[in-house]
Amino acid sequence: MTDAATLDAIKKAVTENDVVVFMKGTPTFPQCGFSSVVAQVLNHIGVEYAAVNVLDDMDVREGIKEYSDWPTIPQLYVKGEFIGGCDIIKEMFEAGELQQLFKDQGLVEA
Repeated sequence: MTDAATLDAIKKAVTENDVVVFMKGTPTFPQCGFSSVVAQVLNHIGVEYAAVNVLDDMDVREGIKEYSDWPTIPQLYVKGEFIGGCDIIKEMFEAGELQQLFKDQGLVEA
């Protein structure tokens, strides 16, 4: 069970950033292949995003799984809404759905 302070910090990151990814490592130095794929997709689309390195804090690493009720990392949030992990992001990108989501939210040029 994750403590309230950790869940509050996660909620703050999710709500204060239009786009945030909880990942292993950083966008410039991802620490796992799945996090690397998500960072590459977001960079390719050109959307601004915040990144939270879950390897820096084990409470956040476990807490984000509880927060989203999703067992894996990375996790992408757009405007406070959980979008998915690596496979979902990759599928949405390949179908053009992720780009459309960012356009609909006013986060990238139409």
